[in-house]
Amino acid sequence: MTYHPKSDFIATMIERGFLADCTDYQGLDEALMSGCKPAYIGFDATAKSLHVGSLIQIMMLRWFQKTGHQPITLMGGGTTKVGDPSFRADERPLLGPEQIDENIAGIKKVFAAYIDYDSDAENKALMLNNAEWLDGLNYLDFLRDIGRHFSVNRMLSFESVKSRLDREQSLSFLEFNYMILQAYDFLELNRRYGCVLQMGGSDQWGNIVNGIDLTRRVLDHEIYGLTSPLLTTSDGKKMGKSQDGAVWLNAEMRSPYEFWQFWRNTTDADVGRFLKLYTEMPVDECDRLGALQGSEINEAKIRLANEVTALLHGAEAAANAEATAREVFEKGGVGDDLPTLTLSADELGDGMSIVQVIVKSGLAKSGKEAKRLIAENGAKLDDAPLTDAGLMIDAGALSSPIKLSAGKKRHVLVQLG
Repeated sequence: MTYHPKSDFIATMIERGFLADCTDYQGLDEALMSGCKPAYIGFDATAKSLHVGSLIQIMMLRWFQKTGHQPITLMGGGTTKVGDPSFRADERPLLGPEQIDENIAGIKKVFAAYIDYDSDAENKALMLNNAEWLDGLNYLDFLRDIGRHFSVNRMLSFESVKSRLDREQSLSFLEFNYMILQAYDFLELNRRYGCVLQMGGSDQWGNIVNGIDLTRRVLDHEIYGLTSPLLTTSDGKKMGKSQDGAVWLNAEMRSPYEFWQFWRNTTDADVGRFLKLYTEMPVDECDRLGALQGSEINEAKIRLANEVTALLHGAEAAANAEATAREVFEKGGVGDDLPTLTLSADELGDGMSIVQVIVKSGLAKSGKEAKRLIAENGAKLDDAPLTDAGLMIDAGALSSPIKLSAGKKRHVLVQLG
């Protein structure tokens, strides 16, 4: 990166590792130097929560506001009805309006932790829904006024589309329209709110460039695009996934303790980079902590887990998670904050096999996986090796809670409810 930015936002993006590409560094930098500017990122409502994979975009919006500008969070109430085909092997399942609205309500809870929508300042954030302008479109007018600006030849050349076609996998006409609708979002946001910048992951580059071209053609306005790298961990795994599924941001889908634990388990090589991306600690402190070796790096991981958890769930939740972790790992005790499985006496009946309990607790996805865990000495019951896959658990066994463990890092309390 040879460009030396003048604006706080771009300087921060470069210094902390957020930047993959930009359509015009100098033009955007000068625009941001001329006063408070709006920028947006779109989030489709495909689930009731976003997961850790979206956190880099949320942090970009947060930094945008912290450096004096106006972030726009665009909920894809309209585009979710179509589904983004970018780099997907198959078509997304189509969701109904009620499910989309329910998902948006769940996603909105997360943003309130990171972005200020209530201030009286000029850079007060906006939460918008593209259904506002997409739902009422007249198809023939849209084709004539907007569709004529798109070259099918060019759309077919975008990597996100090309990769699907190269594998001879079907791309429906519905999905093909997605990039036109996303481009139209940028046009509408520029027209209605003066939005000058769209940000997103680097897989959105083609969609962002389309929106810039369309806005220039229709309104003759100068606007910009900026992308972040698609993050993988140092061992090549996609960010946002763990061995027991997606790392959701909503507390009811992943407890603050489990969220904390995900960050505590960061690979040594990723600590410095993640501190820069997911916390607001000074960059030189992130570098110092990331360079620690041996057992010292564990304290850096705890700092990472605390900082990230405090941003999302609050400082108290982070402190409770750390206290629980120390109790579980250092004293072999049972912390108050562990994920809990509550079984009723009716469910237990005359007894439930330990294999079933392990599956219900989420420590294994199937009975076969639970049996393998036991056979390979990976399961523990109250910190003692669990060797009998035929063990039955009844109400008497749960007169006080028991702790089930899979490996050294995953634990669940099982209690009678």
